[in-house]
Amino acid sequence: MRTIIRLFGAACLWLASGSLAVYASTPSPIVDGTNVIKLAEQAPVHWVSVAQIERSLVERPPMAVGFDIDDTVLFSSPGFWRGKKTWSPDSDDYLHNPAFWEKMNNGWDAFSIPKEVARQLIAMHVKRGDSIFFITGRSQTKTETVTKTLQEDFLIPAANMNPVIFAGDQPGQNTKTQWLKEKQIRIFYGDSDCDIAAARASEARPVRILRAANSTYKPLPQAGAMGEEVIVDSEF
Repeated sequence: MRTIIRLFGAACLWLASGSLAVYASTPSPIVDGTNVIKLAEQAPVHWVSVAQIERSLVERPPMAVGFDIDDTVLFSSPGFWRGKKTWSPDSDDYLHNPAFWEKMNNGWDAFSIPKEVARQLIAMHVKRGDSIFFITGRSQTKTETVTKTLQEDFLIPAANMNPVIFAGDQPGQNTKTQWLKEKQIRIFYGDSDCDIAAARASEARPVRILRAANSTYKPLPQAGAMGEEVIVDSEF
């Protein structure tokens, strides 16, 4: 019996010393932690919801509205990631390669994920009877399946749908502005500063869609910094 007690006592001492060793070896915290004030902090920008935008249009007749494509209605980073790896792993030169745009505009959007905020906005504008335009900075190609993809992804009736406008990219020029003016766009949704600037220059109402944090398009823009409306929870 005494032998059992001695063995039990030795086991307890061993466990206790092991526990002390574990506690003694616990590393110091690498962060300062947080508190409810930090967690509740919000940027002082003009946040709006899809429902609020809809209410603001109640008295307005059907109009032309515009959407950017990449990071606004589609999370299209998979295609851009593939393009970079294929044509210019160490630079963004692929963005000036016609071969990339041929792929991107003719099938690679099959890997793009439609954004939920775009589903809600487009459904709202279709219900209003608005004419929907997509104006992108992508380079134009001889053929494209982007129009068909967007129409199918967002269930846009033919009466509301217009062919995608490929405004392209010209250094020192906001190529979307002229199209917003020509199509008399009254609201333009986009994720980039160029989208907001184009809307302002054409006297359209600018509304910011948040770019997803894991987008390949970096750096992330500062939403609301230009005084525009920003849709809540629009990163996905």
